[in-house]
Amino acid sequence: MKLLNRHLEETFGCKVYKLSLSTGCTCPNRDGKISRGGCTFCSSGGSGEFGQPCSQTEDINVQIERAIASIKKKLPKTKPVKFIAYFQSFTNTYETAQRTFSQLSGIFESAASNPQVCAISIGTRPDCLSDNMIHFLSELNKRKPVWVELGLQTIHEKTALAINRGYDLGTFNKTYGRLKEKNLSVIIHTILFLPGESMQMMEETVNYLANLKPAPDGIKFQLLQILRGTKMSEEYCACPWKIPSMEEYCSFVKKLASLLPEETVIHRLTGDGPKSLLMEPKWSANKRAVLNELKKHFPLG
Repeated sequence: MKLLNRHLEETFGCKVYKLSLSTGCTCPNRDGKISRGGCTFCSSGGSGEFGQPCSQTEDINVQIERAIASIKKKLPKTKPVKFIAYFQSFTNTYETAQRTFSQLSGIFESAASNPQVCAISIGTRPDCLSDNMIHFLSELNKRKPVWVELGLQTIHEKTALAINRGYDLGTFNKTYGRLKEKNLSVIIHTILFLPGESMQMMEETVNYLANLKPAPDGIKFQLLQILRGTKMSEEYCACPWKIPSMEEYCSFVKKLASLLPEETVIHRLTGDGPKSLLMEPKWSANKRAVLNELKKHFPLG
């Protein structure tokens, strides 16, 4: 079982931190191309509430230097560190008139050119990767590692419709194959305890991903967090569903992790949402307690 922190230290030879950056992209599930309002669990921050504040047009090099300075203030000056340029919020390969292919490729190129950046990680949707973009990322990957993070959440179409994901499993499968053909690393996002999903259904999702050929390079297990202001929060208030306990969640995610092939790195075990927006699970706001519980099940180091 490979956990991310140890994998990064083995790969890059030092401690590695993520820089939360913005491409200024929106999402086709928000701007009307597919739908409006986004996925039902997604807040106005586009899953990036903890990112550094920046304008939609702020130069990427300015973002990088500010984020590095913020992290380094908390570290010993003699400690060697490297950084991952992490484009998290919204759909970072969504090409529009406001964010063209030329602009996006320029942003990724600039981030990769920073000598303190050891890898690029790009969060996106499988229906927002053009052939041009995949070719560009594959070429960039020859100079510096590029990870493409695909938000799948679940393989079950009924759930996907309920959360307004906006694409089917076939679209994911096709894009996954296109990315792997170009030797790009792919990290897949899952969300655990979505409304209506049984433990068997969640296991089916992880088993499906575990059996992909080639195997996924990474997976993220995200605890479903119901945030105020989302469509899902309205649904929960109208008809609450069972929320897992901390012990139940940590035990179950350990079981899911055991289903993965050895080469798949676990990039996330839970996740923590902004306390100001968090409705449920309330226990997830206590990060220290969650980590202590996870340590009972995982060699966190």
